Amino acid sequence: MEVVERAPAFSEVGAGIQIGPNVTRLLAVWGLEKALKQVAAYPPKLLLRQADTGAPTGQLQLGAQALARYGAPYATVHRADLHALFLNALRAQGQAQLRVNCSFNHYTEDADGLTVHCDDGHSQRACALVGADGLWSRVRALMLDDGPPRLTGHLAYRAMVVQADLPEALRSQNVTVWMGPHLHVVQYPVRCGELLNLVVVVNGPAPQDMPGWDHAANAIDLQRALCDVCSPLRALMEAVPAWRLWPLSDRSPLQGAHQQAQRRVALLGDAAHPMRPFLAQGAGMAIEDADALGRHLALPGSDVVTKLSGYAQARWQRNARVQARAIRNGQIFHATGWMRWGRDFSTRLWGEGLLDMPWLYQGS
Repeated sequence: MEVVERAPAFSEVGAGIQIGPNVTRLLAVWGLEKALKQVAAYPPKLLLRQADTGAPTGQLQLGAQALARYGAPYATVHRADLHALFLNALRAQGQAQLRVNCSFNHYTEDADGLTVHCDDGHSQRACALVGADGLWSRVRALMLDDGPPRLTGHLAYRAMVVQADLPEALRSQNVTVWMGPHLHVVQYPVRCGELLNLVVVVNGPAPQDMPGWDHAANAIDLQRALCDVCSPLRALMEAVPAWRLWPLSDRSPLQGAHQQAQRRVALLGDAAHPMRPFLAQGAGMAIEDADALGRHLALPGSDVVTKLSGYAQARWQRNARVQARAIRNGQIFHATGWMRWGRDFSTRLWGEGLLDMPWLYQGS
């Protein structure tokens, strides 16, 4: 196996990731449970609060309760730590050649396999090509030719702060979602609770000069968007020294297995099904994809084309459901008027019955 990476080094920076029991269960199966425990946080609760008043509207027990319900914990982790965990495991196996600073260009396919061509002139003969190259996937563009991703109309401001640098009242080991009209804020611990990850999502168009993600944010615009939030939330936002800006993009939910694999070419993660972050399952679905892909490729007998077809058939409907649910959650999080009232009333009345998602956390 050869892994081609266009960056000059295998590295990952920035944001936090939530990984539910459907994901941590797979990491345990892969033998990574111990390594995860060394870098992750395990929040005891998910809390819902109104952004403007601070009033609690619901909660879901995580921690020991999630472990008891699903046989695996709910964890939060720094993206760089999760990336390093996978990279170290791959290197330890010694079965993959890692090629950096090498941009994929195109592939040519024939009856016996395919040839992968890179911009630097490197070519590699292979039996299959897996595009795990993200939202702006070059592999997808060649396989499907279905145009660029769509802007969702949301802006995500991201930050990470050292908890010890915050006033004690602002520190937290829980996942907290603050919901307000046309915005929401998510906070949760990473790196064993040492850091607090913050994401503010507001309705708004992407700046004309910022087509991609992870650009320096304008704090004035963020302050304007949060002018009506409650004092505790405002204090937390003001304690952050710097923000990064991420205009959100996605694609419509998958419509069929042909969008996840065709003949000897398959897509994985955001290359196949980029989704809005309102269900915290983008990374989770990519990891589930990887597990399913590995299991199908390991099946005896069948040729690669049949195995990749089986992988796509096994994954596309679940991925499409998560994509659709993430879109719906965004509408609920940012609700106004009667829809907002109904949301808060329902979560107060039924609580964990609404917030828990066995269909998701039990796995595919």
